Amino acid sequence: MFAKAFRVKSNTAIKGSDRRRLRADVAAAFPGLGTDQVSVLVPGKEELNTVKLYAHRGDAVTVYVSGGNPILFELEKNLYPTDLMLPGLVVPPAGLPQVQKGDLCAITLVGNRAPVAVGIAAMSTAEMLTSGLKGRGFSMLHTYQDHLWRSGDKSSLPSIAPLALDPPDLEKEESITADPAMQEDLRCLTLEGEDENGEAQQQMCGRKSLSEASEDSNSRGLNPDPTDSRTLQEQMDELLQRCFLHALKCQVKKADLPLLTSIFLGNHMFSCCPKGRQLDIKKSSYRKLSKFLQQMQQEQIVQVEELSKGVESIVAVDWKHPRITSFVIPEPSPTSQTIQEGSREQPYHPPDIKSLYCVPANMTLLFQESGHKKGSILEGGEVRTIIINYAKKNDLVDANNKNLVKLDPILCDCILEKNEQHTVMKLPWDSLLTRCFEKLQPAYQVSFPGQEPIVKKGKICPIDISLAQRASNKKVTVVRNLEPYGLDPCSVASILQQRCQASTTVTPAPGAKDSLQVQIQGNQVHHLSRLLLEEYRLPRKYIQGLEKAPKPAKKK
Repeated sequence: MFAKAFRVKSNTAIKGSDRRRLRADVAAAFPGLGTDQVSVLVPGKEELNTVKLYAHRGDAVTVYVSGGNPILFELEKNLYPTDLMLPGLVVPPAGLPQVQKGDLCAITLVGNRAPVAVGIAAMSTAEMLTSGLKGRGFSMLHTYQDHLWRSGDKSSLPSIAPLALDPPDLEKEESITADPAMQEDLRCLTLEGEDENGEAQQQMCGRKSLSEASEDSNSRGLNPDPTDSRTLQEQMDELLQRCFLHALKCQVKKADLPLLTSIFLGNHMFSCCPKGRQLDIKKSSYRKLSKFLQQMQQEQIVQVEELSKGVESIVAVDWKHPRITSFVIPEPSPTSQTIQEGSREQPYHPPDIKSLYCVPANMTLLFQESGHKKGSILEGGEVRTIIINYAKKNDLVDANNKNLVKLDPILCDCILEKNEQHTVMKLPWDSLLTRCFEKLQPAYQVSFPGQEPIVKKGKICPIDISLAQRASNKKVTVVRNLEPYGLDPCSVASILQQRCQASTTVTPAPGAKDSLQVQIQGNQVHHLSRLLLEEYRLPRKYIQGLEKAPKPAKKK
């Protein structure tokens, strides 16, 4: 289902009532899960989004995303957890698990209980064996490394050891055998595959139920760093202070003050977060940035004031404070850098955008001598060469003044206005060339590293940033035209949601075909400016609306 790219219709933060309804739906769909396990899968207060999308075949799918990763998807009112053909299916000594046609199944590799696919059984176990393990055994819904997986953080497949069960114990595992009423468990079948070293695996079949996945997720979430015995809250407190001190020591200057606290968080603290870590104030003991800054103010590191109603700014910093002077800027581990480089998406590189020119019908005679026709795409240098060669070849350069060019009937028809046809006989070279460029139709070429250049007619639309007022009288920032610059609206929305600490929505752009727009709550032009200009290094001329950023608050 997600083997090809899908189209996102909307991406919104889930409401409290919808969150409770989802939790109830999960409990009903998977009754084998306990209350605690449902709470882990559908967290009560952590970030949870509802993404409505269309698969490449047109299926309408609702995906529930927690912490940037898809956890569940809904198709035709049925919930499926995220995380074949029969040839390659391994029959373990105890036999295949008993499944019925239509059962929800998890597919695993030999020697690893972590599912690599989720699907619906297209035939029962008996039918599979009767067919000699030939034909279509499953209708696959979601697989490891498909486009749904790519929409998250692209986590590697975890390694979960098979259950060491003797054949008599396997018979007691009713949750994966014959009881069709136990639909809460994922029937697990094993495929013959390769391990990380490329060695073939042909061992016993294991299985991983949704409840086990919840427990694994819980243990990983409590301890992002497996070598750290502290709780998630303690680790987040340390990370928060580390990013705070790093930002003050390396990024914030006296000229930046007063500095909005939201800008300090989004533009400075987040950028100081170590690779592979995610700064989330809600998971710290402070819960809110204002509370954390109050503590830092009590320690006399910074001074925070409310310069305008409801908006706080950092107005002073004691850069001689012992905590700042003693802070050692951490250097990333070469090993961790290598791992991260191999697992994360390639960094964004801005495209090379080149202006081109298209030959219109009324200028065909001027360019046909050089082998071009209507619709030909030319670079600026090519146009200059063609015009100069045409003038010289047809002896149009004025003999008495080499800076003037005589206009023959073809040049007159191409570049002169009607009221100039009988009055303008010669033109200087620069005027002639300028007029030719003005009469040609615009086109452009966009080149991304390692890809074939994309050539299109017309002018490239700049990234458009605008502010809008919604019915609730709240301002929102709207960003359009990201796609021509190789930017994924969903990825941009995810980054802004974290940095701005505000809800984001991705919806179809009005009046534009196959284009999406990102909407962020509040005036977030400052964040967009830093992201597009400083991090993505896009030229300012391709971005419009940056002047709409809020003016810095003046100190009273």
